Amino acid sequence: MSKKNSNAILKNRFKDSKDLYQIYLDFKKKINKYKSKPFLVAVSGGPDSLALVALTKAYSYENNSKFYYVLIDHNIRKKSNYEAKQVKNLLKKNSIYIDIIVNKVKIKKNIQSEARKIRYKLLENYCKKNKINTLLTAHNLEDQVETFFIRLSRGSGLTGLSSMSPVNKLNNKVVLLRPLLDVKKKFLIKCSKIAFGKYFIDPSNKNKKYLRTRIRNLQKPLQDSGLNYEQIIKSINNLASSKKTLDNLIKKILKDLIVKTGNNISINLQNFNNLNEETKIRAINESIRKLKKNYYNPRSKKVVYLLKAIKSKKFISSTLGGCIFMRKNGKLCIKIEKN
Repeated sequence: MSKKNSNAILKNRFKDSKDLYQIYLDFKKKINKYKSKPFLVAVSGGPDSLALVALTKAYSYENNSKFYYVLIDHNIRKKSNYEAKQVKNLLKKNSIYIDIIVNKVKIKKNIQSEARKIRYKLLENYCKKNKINTLLTAHNLEDQVETFFIRLSRGSGLTGLSSMSPVNKLNNKVVLLRPLLDVKKKFLIKCSKIAFGKYFIDPSNKNKKYLRTRIRNLQKPLQDSGLNYEQIIKSINNLASSKKTLDNLIKKILKDLIVKTGNNISINLQNFNNLNEETKIRAINESIRKLKKNYYNPRSKKVVYLLKAIKSKKFISSTLGGCIFMRKNGKLCIKIEKN
């Protein structure tokens, strides 16, 4: 597609396509309240992220907003640098400029999980450097359902099964916004094709050693069995609504329970032991977050193991999420683990 035609489509905000124009209007509504500030768009080159690039570019024509674009090259595969440059060249032809950040940390295990943590950290640092307050990612409806099944397979509670929230705080200064969570992937593929003529596929997305890939391959068998993703999304949204109500109640409990002094936290063990398991898990996660500023919580099974250890009369100390948990004078004391 020529630069002229692509720009014309984006300036016209997909008005020639009824479904894509509606997606644009929904997208516009979701980010309007952030429009006075610059945005960072996480780019991968896949159809989802390129559709997000197209929507943000169309939005910028209408609202004159500033968007930064960044692609994180994890440097895991030999051709990753070449693939990143292909994405950069494609967008450059359409007057969209991205920065490529190469990850220099070697990832040896839990590749997808560790890569995700590193990616958010690098994006967070970019936001800080460029005084950006809003980060946009292209997670879509299928991603939401896949996340639900992944967490279901790990025995997650209400928090995990609520899957991804449309709006989260990455830290105290950066808002993580996922404006496409209710959009089907087929529309994002259509959007990226119309806007740029092509998109790129990450080979790792087809690697069956990853749980997400195996779950993704279940979509057609599930639909053939009468279980479609729209039904699952309704359940996820209902869980998210219940979680929001529960969050407000637990927030009040944790405010009195967790006492932070400098880089140390103390929790009254008697009060802690009187809580139900869900609230205990929240207390552990919130304590770690207060000290380590982590975006992701530890896996729920690890938190459950810690709770079992704390319950034991023989418990002295244990580590989780980069923190040390100790029993002292009737209190659960938590501090950052030294490297």
